[in-house]
Amino acid sequence: MKLPGQDAIARGADERVATYRVKLPKKIVEHPFRQVAKRVLLALSLLVAAALIVYADHDGYNDNSDGSVDLLDAFYYATVSLSTTGYGDITPVSDAARLTNIFVITPMRVLFLIILVGTTLEVLTERTREEWRLTRWRSTLRDHTIVVGFGTKGRSAIQTVCATGLRKDQVIVVDPSSKVIEAAVADGFAGVTGDATRSEVLKRAEVHKARKIIIATQRDDTAVLVTLTARQLNRGAKIVAAVREEENAPLLKQSGADAVITSASAAGRLLGLSVLSPAAGMVLEDLIQQGSGLDIVERPVIKAEVGKSPRQTDDLVVSVVRGHRVLGYDDPAVGTLELTDRLITIVRATPGSQVAPDERRLPPGVKPMTPPGG
Repeated sequence: MKLPGQDAIARGADERVATYRVKLPKKIVEHPFRQVAKRVLLALSLLVAAALIVYADHDGYNDNSDGSVDLLDAFYYATVSLSTTGYGDITPVSDAARLTNIFVITPMRVLFLIILVGTTLEVLTERTREEWRLTRWRSTLRDHTIVVGFGTKGRSAIQTVCATGLRKDQVIVVDPSSKVIEAAVADGFAGVTGDATRSEVLKRAEVHKARKIIIATQRDDTAVLVTLTARQLNRGAKIVAAVREEENAPLLKQSGADAVITSASAAGRLLGLSVLSPAAGMVLEDLIQQGSGLDIVERPVIKAEVGKSPRQTDDLVVSVVRGHRVLGYDDPAVGTLELTDRLITIVRATPGSQVAPDERRLPPGVKPMTPPGG
């Protein structure tokens, strides 16, 4: 008989167990069932080989029941011999049979035991190996990126940062859904199952050693709580968060986010731009997609560019980052470039097979915008 609230307590216990679950990507060379099947077939092959060897020299064996050894007796002897049971009802009596047992049956018995015991030990030590791997992973993890939420926004964020050269083993995904974490692990990322608003979950993701934290949750209130928790555990990490409503952006910045992206407003602005100018919308969409067509990147100023204006550089400069200020390329405050400046430029992405914006065709029925007075 279950007491009232017992199911809720059980579910809470399951959630607490899932909270501390960390999954690392695995490189499976062969399916486990196939590995076990191969070992079973090898063990059966040894058994058949031993039985045929005994039957080939059945005159050298004695059966206490009838004195003769037939094919069934040979399989019986091979079975009890390789499994080290050894009832003693069938024994080798000739010198040849005894030599065969010493140099053939005994090594086969050892190999048979190695196959069976090895399979058992592998299963028993799987958890130990996983714990050792997890401990080693924690000790070597430094300056990694944590992505909270593996939905559409989280996946796109990971694709963008990985397109810039970030290795997959430097990304940890945190999500309350175990199925979502399994999908992330299948993609080659480490995953932590649990509620990121709890400090225990973020600690499992080694948040105190992270360099960047991307918060892409489904709810704005969850994003605020995750930001507060992450900032409390790591004062120096760069935290970027996404919210649906623009009115919640100031709250996220007060909670410790370095940058806040309003997904609804950004999508709305892109929709409006695409209505006014489909070509401009295509270019902007291409800039957002990292690794193909045109990319917007940030790079330091090289020595050859010092003393020049932004327009005199080889790249298409959009803005200049000087100190904590972001200045437009035509801002009079920029003057000439300094060695400590950083440039935000638009460059052609060499890798990738997608068509660049200047090679795309406008959708059918859409005409290019005519300049005023044109």
